[in-house]
Amino acid sequence: MAITHWPKLERPRERLLELGAAALSDAELLAISLRTGCRGKTALDLARDLLNRFSGLRGLLEASREEVCQFPGVGLAKYAQLLASLELMERFLLHELSRGEALHNPAQTSRFLKMKMRGYQHEVFACLYLDNQHRVIRFEELFRGTIDGASVYPREVVKHALANNAAAVILAHNHPSGIAEPSQADIRITDRLKAALLLVDIRVLDHLVIGDSKVLSFAEMGML
Repeated sequence: MAITHWPKLERPRERLLELGAAALSDAELLAISLRTGCRGKTALDLARDLLNRFSGLRGLLEASREEVCQFPGVGLAKYAQLLASLELMERFLLHELSRGEALHNPAQTSRFLKMKMRGYQHEVFACLYLDNQHRVIRFEELFRGTIDGASVYPREVVKHALANNAAAVILAHNHPSGIAEPSQADIRITDRLKAALLLVDIRVLDHLVIGDSKVLSFAEMGML
């Protein structure tokens, strides 16, 4: 039976409008993004099958175009809709960080960086540049490495921070293993970067380590 023939409060779109997006399951939200199903399946059926195939929403959004488009009922158009939905969320979070207000919400910063960096299969080191009132100037990915680590060069970090006229920075990197616990190498490079940036009067406010389910903060752990 087509979704349009379902009772009103069982249809994903109507449920969202009536109850709010938070009341919907991953499958229902995904069905709204997909818009239509395929032969013999409603959009909700297709959404459930996709989530089962890719072990959840994260697995689906991190899958390659070839993997997603090979799934029966999904083509380039539906894949493009998924990418567009993800990009809109990333831009929204970046806008929230960049709208000219001082950055006082560590949880918001963590959400943005987790969305940007969690899914990489290799290690990435990034900087969030802030002005002297802690307003966001720019987010920039600086170094990429293998699954074992990235080579981070303090001189390059200083150069980019100065080029962005930063007064402070928040450092961030992901752990492809999914474990957010800082390593001894993470601690050493943080100390080196803090010392190098201090020479040009740029403060390191935090260093965030992005794992699968959590983000660990050097500042919160008293390691800065």
